[in-house]
Amino acid sequence: MKIALSQLNYHIGNFEKNNQKIIDTIQKAKTAGAELIVFAELAISGYPAKDLLRNSAFLKQCYQSIESIAQHCQGIACIIGAPVPNQDGEGKLLYNAALLIEDGEVKNICKKSLLPDYDVFDEYRYFEPNPHVSCINFKGKTIALTICEDLWDDDGPNSYVGDIMLELAKENPDLIINIAASPFSYTHFDSRKNVLMRNVIKGSAPLIYVNQIGAQTDIIFDGRSLALNKKAEVILELKAFEEDLQYVELQNNDLSSSSTYQPVKTSEISLIHNALILGLKDYFQKSGFKTAVLGLSGGLDSALVAALACEALGSENVLSILMPSIYSTDHSLKDALDLVENTGCQHKIIPIKDIASAFEGSLAETFAGKEQDTTEENIQARTRGTLLMAISNKFGNILLNTSNKSEAAVGYGTLYGDMAGSLSVIGDVYKTQAYELAKYINREREIIPINTIVKPPSAELRPDQKDSDSLPDYDILDSILFQLIEMEKSREDVINLGFDEALVNRVNNLLCNAEFKRFQAPPILRVSPKAFGPGRSMPLVAKYSF
Repeated sequence: MKIALSQLNYHIGNFEKNNQKIIDTIQKAKTAGAELIVFAELAISGYPAKDLLRNSAFLKQCYQSIESIAQHCQGIACIIGAPVPNQDGEGKLLYNAALLIEDGEVKNICKKSLLPDYDVFDEYRYFEPNPHVSCINFKGKTIALTICEDLWDDDGPNSYVGDIMLELAKENPDLIINIAASPFSYTHFDSRKNVLMRNVIKGSAPLIYVNQIGAQTDIIFDGRSLALNKKAEVILELKAFEEDLQYVELQNNDLSSSSTYQPVKTSEISLIHNALILGLKDYFQKSGFKTAVLGLSGGLDSALVAALACEALGSENVLSILMPSIYSTDHSLKDALDLVENTGCQHKIIPIKDIASAFEGSLAETFAGKEQDTTEENIQARTRGTLLMAISNKFGNILLNTSNKSEAAVGYGTLYGDMAGSLSVIGDVYKTQAYELAKYINREREIIPINTIVKPPSAELRPDQKDSDSLPDYDILDSILFQLIEMEKSREDVINLGFDEALVNRVNNLLCNAEFKRFQAPPILRVSPKAFGPGRSMPLVAKYSF
């Protein structure tokens, strides 16, 4: 039996485009001689559709899409993910389901049992868990059809009661198929592959895993669908961050591929780079936007965002605004202009000295007797934010935020100033990673000026200011933050790893006290195991310190 693995980029709610893409792929697979084609989890609705799943008109279009796609399943069957009504009279209104469509109609429905509600997932909000699992039959083959999390029942702290694969293994399946919407993080692929290998062994059957690609605002899907033979060996891996269609053969109760599998060797930084490019592209294309604007200071973060935006959107669609103040150095302005020349993006120079002075003059009487402090620094940042938003409003350019994860973690940013924007491009990239990312972008030629990379980082909001005046060195800071955020360790745990106690306490306090700022930050492209935003939900007014 020839089986097609279809890895597509879905647009939530864009039923016409999604349906046509699915139908075209079905026809392509049929022409290639496939008897079965497999699509991703919730391909019909897009994932995550969130509260659109509570909208009756949206659900009606989902069901109409199923009917439309079914008409094209003649001479070829498909397995596809969709929300389906819960007709049991109890529980949530929907199931997260995998449909087997054959001869123009739905022949079987398998419902998801294990519903994740950790990190970015919130499936219990919409779906009823399926208490009973069983295999399906297709062309005389017994298939253990599962949906994403159903195979993750033994994965560490998110373990579930019960083991779906062991239950299905009692029926001696010939093939395991898992359809998924598994988000990207730079640490996730190996654990994903290991989970699939364990389930091949548990089920004593080869396995097909189909993921989707694309970005849905903050969540990015990397694809990299897989096929594993009965020995739990990977025999096929689809492309990362690209749509793909590949085939395997099921013969003698094992899978084979016509091509020899070669493991794809990719660095962590290259994966982050490719994820951010896809995140930018999809945010603009799926939202109907075309042009971007950002503030370009001559520093690393804004240069990095500008370079990424130019690659993702085309340099002609990126407008960089240089806004020097009285504290901006000549070399920073030169570095920014060098970046403009290297990328070919559009640019304008708008000095803010007089504007910031006007603000300070207007506040002089109110501030009489008060020493200058971060208030005046923030006025400069908010002046820049106001100018950027004005340009965004006037020309329809979408403002990109340029703050990194290290800054966001410790509150080293100004609300309504440098924290403004519609999308945070590198808000899940630590400063140390930003340096590596800049070097990666420069791997073939200099795009980000070398001086931008090697000079000490500075906000340039007061004379001779350096980030190190306010923060620990970034290599130490990021190491502590990684343990507190990604690893979710307590202060005591981090101190026991050998970090200085006073420094850990200070960093932890900064992290906790900056929650109100992060709550008002733009959505962040998620590339790590634990990004700020929906995946890390903290109270704003609680008194806590881990």
